[in-house]
Amino acid sequence: MKQREVVYRCILLLFGFLYTTSYAQVKTSNENVWLHYFGRNKLTEKLSFSFEATMRYANGFSEKQQYFIRPSFDYQITKSFSGSVGYSHYNTYVYGKPSLNRINTPEDHFWIQGTFVHQNGNLKTTHRLRDEFRYVGIAKQQTNGDFEIDHYEYRNRFRYMLLFNYPLLKKANETQLFGILGDEVFLNLGSNAGKTLLNQNRIIAGFGYNFDKNHQLQLCYIQQHIWNFANTLQEDNPTLRLSYVTNFDWRK
Repeated sequence: MKQREVVYRCILLLFGFLYTTSYAQVKTSNENVWLHYFGRNKLTEKLSFSFEATMRYANGFSEKQQYFIRPSFDYQITKSFSGSVGYSHYNTYVYGKPSLNRINTPEDHFWIQGTFVHQNGNLKTTHRLRDEFRYVGIAKQQTNGDFEIDHYEYRNRFRYMLLFNYPLLKKANETQLFGILGDEVFLNLGSNAGKTLLNQNRIIAGFGYNFDKNHQLQLCYIQQHIWNFANTLQEDNPTLRLSYVTNFDWRK
């Protein structure tokens, strides 16, 4: 009897494995353009206030993809390590065919972050770890057939970014033009993690230019991969990101 139960369970596991591995995941691609701003404002020797915002478009500028705003406070714990706490508000639009969302989807989340930066000659390496406590709007079909945001669902996401920065052109010993190369992975964690561990992955490569110590432009190519919550849809999006970065010291 015990042998039969073992065989029966093994057969069920085998069929389950074959079903999940043979399930046809829909794959799609969108050509994105992201307009991005990041500003850091030094308040004291160790404390800073940062503000980040972006407007993202899919398939050129023909469809809105997403926008977010992201304020945070950052504390320089040591010369190489800083900690941050922040808040983000997102709105993800209906875009692409097929689309990830049935309707425009809001999200609010709080996050904590640690950033470690070290220098090896001219090469600067950044490790960034962020834990996001997300509240995602969930759409529910109404009696008239339309979808509306019915409630917010808690989800936890962990992000790790590895970024390299290397000077290509200097003037008066100050970097003007520099190269950027990196990767960022987004992981679904916890009891409500969905059907896939991976939420996103971004391969990043580009250039930056310092106009002076306060103003910087970056132009990056990002290969963005997105897996939806049910792991039935995967996006593979070639993306162009234009970033304007500011850095001000308000103690003066």
